[in-house]
Amino acid sequence: MFSVRVAAAPEVLDELVAGLWEAGTLGLSEGDGYVIAFFEDEAAAGRFGDPHLEPEVDWVQRTEDAWPPLLVGERFFLAAPWRKEPTPPGRIRLEINPGLQCGTGQHRCTQLCLEAMERAIEQGDSVLDVGSGSGILSIAAKLLGAGRVVACDLDEEAAQAAVSFGIPFFVGSAEAVRSGAFDVVVANISEDVIGVLRPEFERVARKRILSGFQNERGQWTCVER
Repeated sequence: MFSVRVAAAPEVLDELVAGLWEAGTLGLSEGDGYVIAFFEDEAAAGRFGDPHLEPEVDWVQRTEDAWPPLLVGERFFLAAPWRKEPTPPGRIRLEINPGLQCGTGQHRCTQLCLEAMERAIEQGDSVLDVGSGSGILSIAAKLLGAGRVVACDLDEEAAQAAVSFGIPFFVGSAEAVRSGAFDVVVANISEDVIGVLRPEFERVARKRILSGFQNERGQWTCVER
């Protein structure tokens, strides 16, 4: 087995993780500013950097250990499907497979969105998740009591995550949605895309939760309107 260490700035971590899984990694280990990926094939590892031959290890266990549960906001207990820890009292268990599309819950922007959703989503609300990726925000909306949740993404593969949780999905973005169709729209995407789509978000929902960008101090932030 071969390993490769890849630099991982916070803003590209989710995209990098998704790309490594798509390339056939056997498992991942995350550190401060980097990810170590393990491959059976040296050439596959070499696509991402300088591969190193690894001693025999239990890569399944290593991968599982690399994704400990997280407490997010006041209500969520974020855990990978293989974690057996009980859900703390008063928390909602939110299970996400880190090997799916972008959106593992580890990035601060995703956590900020979850915290904002706790405050903004009311029982029975309709929610549109734009750029849904792994579907983590769509699933969270359902767990918070949303009555109708719809996900959309430009990547057709994101449909697999949404549909597996019974969430309607379409390929596209907010432009395809009629005005006032939702109570809440949530979008955790890049600053450039947020800027272009902001009028559409305002058109389709009365409340907006927008993240994926930094403030003037260079801190990841989330805007609630």
